[in-house]
Amino acid sequence: MAAGILRIQSFEARQSAPAAGVTVTITGQGFSASRLTDDTGNTQDLEIDAPDQALSLEEDNTTIQPYAVCDLVAEKPGFETIHIEGVQIFAGQVTLAPLEMTPANARVTPPSQSVVIPPHSLFAPGGGSGPAPDQDTPQGRVLSQVVIPTFITVHLGKPSESARNVTVSFRDYIANVASSEVYPTWPEQALRANIYCQISLALNRIYTEWYPSRGYPFNITNSTSYDQYYVHGRTVFDVMVKLTDEIFSTYIRKTGTVNPYYAEYCDGKTVSCPGLKQWGTVTLAQQGRSALSILKYYYGDDIELVSTSNIASIPESYPGAPVRQGDQGASVFTLQRQLNRITQDYPFFGKLTPDGVFGSEMAATVKRFQKQFSLTADGVVGRSTWYRISYIYVSVKDLAELTSEGETSAGDLSDGTWAGVTLRTGSRGGAVEQLQFWLSTIAQYIASIPSVTVDGSYGSGTAAAVRAFQRRFGLTADGICGEATWNAVYNQFRSIQVDNGIPNAYPGTPLRQGDKGQNVRLVQFWLKMARTVYTALNNPAVDGSFGDGTRRAVSAFQRYFALTDDGVVGRSTWNKLREVYTAIANDLLSENQRPGEFPGTLRRGNSGRAVRELQYYLYLMHTYINELPAVSIDGQFGAATERAVTAYQRHAGLEPDGVCGRATWDSLYAQANILRLSGPVITINRMDYPGTPLTVGSSGDAVYYYTVLLTRIAYYYPSVSSPGLVSDYTEAVANGTRSLQHLLALPETGQVDADTWVAAEAVGLGLLSGAIQPGADLLPQLQEE
Repeated sequence: MAAGILRIQSFEARQSAPAAGVTVTITGQGFSASRLTDDTGNTQDLEIDAPDQALSLEEDNTTIQPYAVCDLVAEKPGFETIHIEGVQIFAGQVTLAPLEMTPANARVTPPSQSVVIPPHSLFAPGGGSGPAPDQDTPQGRVLSQVVIPTFITVHLGKPSESARNVTVSFRDYIANVASSEVYPTWPEQALRANIYCQISLALNRIYTEWYPSRGYPFNITNSTSYDQYYVHGRTVFDVMVKLTDEIFSTYIRKTGTVNPYYAEYCDGKTVSCPGLKQWGTVTLAQQGRSALSILKYYYGDDIELVSTSNIASIPESYPGAPVRQGDQGASVFTLQRQLNRITQDYPFFGKLTPDGVFGSEMAATVKRFQKQFSLTADGVVGRSTWYRISYIYVSVKDLAELTSEGETSAGDLSDGTWAGVTLRTGSRGGAVEQLQFWLSTIAQYIASIPSVTVDGSYGSGTAAAVRAFQRRFGLTADGICGEATWNAVYNQFRSIQVDNGIPNAYPGTPLRQGDKGQNVRLVQFWLKMARTVYTALNNPAVDGSFGDGTRRAVSAFQRYFALTDDGVVGRSTWNKLREVYTAIANDLLSENQRPGEFPGTLRRGNSGRAVRELQYYLYLMHTYINELPAVSIDGQFGAATERAVTAYQRHAGLEPDGVCGRATWDSLYAQANILRLSGPVITINRMDYPGTPLTVGSSGDAVYYYTVLLTRIAYYYPSVSSPGLVSDYTEAVANGTRSLQHLLALPETGQVDADTWVAAEAVGLGLLSGAIQPGADLLPQLQEE
C-alpha cells in the first residue's frame, strides 16, 4: 500500500477569510483521526493508505477500486456542521477538502450540510461520461464575444428535472468536473487534454446561451447525458486545481471560427461517442504526445487552443509574463492593491506599501498567499497566482460583513457628485483639477491610462487620459467628460481608496519632506483645492513627492488654521486638510470663510452657503443619531431644516426654537466634527470575541470592529478617548481601551480581554439600538441588560 494526502482548509464564504477553530473528524477503513484548523484555517496534512497507483492507469481494471475512501465531519460552534462522505484518496496525490463554513444564524440547533461523493465515474458500473451531441443551437441567442465567467450556475440534475441550482466559481467548477471525470494519477498531458475539453464544452454552453434560450435559469447541468459530471461540495484533487488555475481561460476552437468548440467526449469503455476517449488520452500521453496533439488526434488537425483575457468581473487581466521580485510598474501596483485588500481578511499575509516596486517584502507576502491557496510557493506571480489573487480579491470585496464597501463616507458627502457641467478641451477650474487628480491616481494602477498634470486646465493631455479611461471602461471614447464619464472615474478612484484602507483616513505616521507616494499626492491635492477658497495659501505641484514646495505649502496652511507650524502633516494637519477639502468639494464655504466659523444667526427664509454648511452638519448628525430627521443640502432654510435644527437642539439640551444662533452652531459643529473624524458610516454586524486578547501589535477585523464600538462610545462619553477606525492595535487604541475600562470599572490593562470585549459590545450596540441612554449612569444600565 502507498499513501495519499488529505489536506483540509476551512474558509468563510467563497474563501473570503480563513475559518479557525474548526474541528474535523476523519474516519476510514480501520482508522480515525481528528484535526483542528489554526488561525490560517489550515490543519496538518493527513496521510492515508491507498491502493497502488498502477490500478488507476489500467483501463481494464473493473474489480479493484483504485482509491481509498474516508468520511469527514467539520464542526464549529455557531456554524453549520459539514458532513462529507466518500472522500477519494489516490496514492501519491493530494486531495483537497476546502470547507466553506456557513454561520448558523443563531439558530439553536445548527443544521448540517451533507455531501455524498459517489464512486468515481470511471469506476462506477455504467458510470461512464458522454454528453449527448444535441447541437440544434437556437437562433439569435449567441453572445457577441467569448467570455470566461467568474461564476457559472449549475443545475444539479437533468434539464427538466426539479433540482437545485448552484452558482459557483468557474474555476472551482472545472476543477470539480475534472476530479469527477478522470483520475488524478493520469499523465499531465492527458489531464490537460481532458480539462481543455471540459472548459470548451462549458464555454460553448455559455456562448450559445444554450439553456437560458430555452427558458432555464442556469448555464449547464451536471447530467452526463447532457453535459458533464459535477458533484456539488465534493473534495477535489490538488493537481486538478493547479492545472485549472493555469489554463481556465484557454479553450478549443475550430480554425476560422469564433465560438468555443463543443468538445464532445466519453470514457471510451462503457460509453462510446465520436469525440475524445478519456481512457485513450492516457495511452496517447504515455506515447509522448502533447495535450494539443491528443486533441487533434480525436477532433482533427483544424483545431487550435485559444486564450482570452475577457474574464467577467476579474479586475485586471494577466500581463502576459510572470511578475517577480525586482519588477516595477502598473502590474505590481495592481497586485499590491489587491493583496492589501485581501490582507484585511487574511492579516497574516502582511500589509504592503503600494509603491509599484516588487521587493522582498512583497515576495514574502506572495509566498504566504500561495501557500494558503495550495499554489507553488515561489514568490513569483505567474498566471495561476495572478488569477487566484484576482478571484480572492473579488470575493473579499463582495463579502465584507463589517461595513458595506459601497457606503458613502460621512466626511465626503458629495465630492463625487457631478455638477452638471460637461468638461472638454479648454475647460478650466476646480472641477477640472478634481477630474485630473482622480485620473492621475487611477493611472498609477492601470498602465493604459496616461498620468496627467493637476493644473486645472483641460488640455490635450487631459483629453487623452479621458479617452484612454473611456476605452478601458467601455464608454464612448470622445475625450469629453460628461456625467457618465465623471461618475465612472470617481467610482474607480473610490474603489482604489477602499482597497487601500479606509478612504482618506490618516495613514498612521506623519508625512514630511522626503516622503513619496499616494498619501503625499492626496495632501498636495487638498492643499491645491484649499487655495481655491483661501487665496493666501500656496499652490504645490501634485506629483507625489514631498519636496520643499510642499513643505512650504503645508506650513502656510498650518499658520492659516492656527496649527503647529512645522511643515509636517501629522494627524491634526491631515484632519484639518480633509475637513477643508470636504467643505470646498461640497460647496459649503464662501471665500476665506473657515469651516465651523459662525456665519451669523440663521433662521427660516435664509439661503446660501452658510445654510448649506448648517445642513451638512445636520446631515452628518442624522447619519448617526436616528431621532434627528433627514435634511437636504440645498442651501434653503425651509421647514425641514427648521425641524432638524429643533430636533438637534432638544438632543443637545438647548432651547428648541429652530433658530441657529451661536450656541447652536458651535455645539452642532463640535459634535459633527467628532463624527466626521470617526470615519465612514458604519453598519455593525456582531463579531465573536477572537479568543485571545487584543494587544498592541494585533491587527485585522477584530481590531477594526472593536474600534467601531470604541468610537461610538467615545462620542457619547467624553472621558473615553477614540483613536478612530483602525485595523492595527496601536498605543492610541490601548489608551482608548484604558479610558473605557476606567469608565466601566474594569482592570485598566489597555488590553481587550473577553470581559472588555463583551462590555464594549454591550455599550456600543446598546447605544446604537437605543437600549442604553447616553448621559445616564452607565453601570446600572449594563446590569439591567
